[in-house]
Amino acid sequence: MPSFVIKEKCDGCKGQDKTACMYICPHDLMTLDKDGSETGTEMKAYNQEPEQCWECYNCVKICPQQAIEVRAYADFAPLGASVIPMRGTDSIMWTVKFRNGVLKRFKFPIRLVPEGSVDPYAGKPEPNFDDIKKPGFFNYSL
Repeated sequence: MPSFVIKEKCDGCKGQDKTACMYICPHDLMTLDKDGSETGTEMKAYNQEPEQCWECYNCVKICPQQAIEVRAYADFAPLGASVIPMRGTDSIMWTVKFRNGVLKRFKFPIRLVPEGSVDPYAGKPEPNFDDIKKPGFFNYSL
């Protein structure tokens, strides 16, 4: 299910030109309804193309008002449950609220180093391109 904004909680990031969800959405789906023509209320964010939503949870995690939700997949939150992230300075606490009222919380660390500072190939051996032509390599073609 795509992301949706709870109008009662959204404050449009206090009337700034660009909301946090607009900034973070990788598909540029979130937008600010400045005149109230789409949401019925001025200065509220909304998902302008829900069918294009990747369900990446970026907007959900960044929203300072916790005004955005994505209905969770059944593999970790059964029908009727809700998933709410709470971002801290060093982690994200995910709260799953089941339809019978039971709460479960999961805490995961977040990035603490500057973007682009991690070398994903550090400590890995240099590739040997002569091996590509050997049998057993997936990308080998005749």
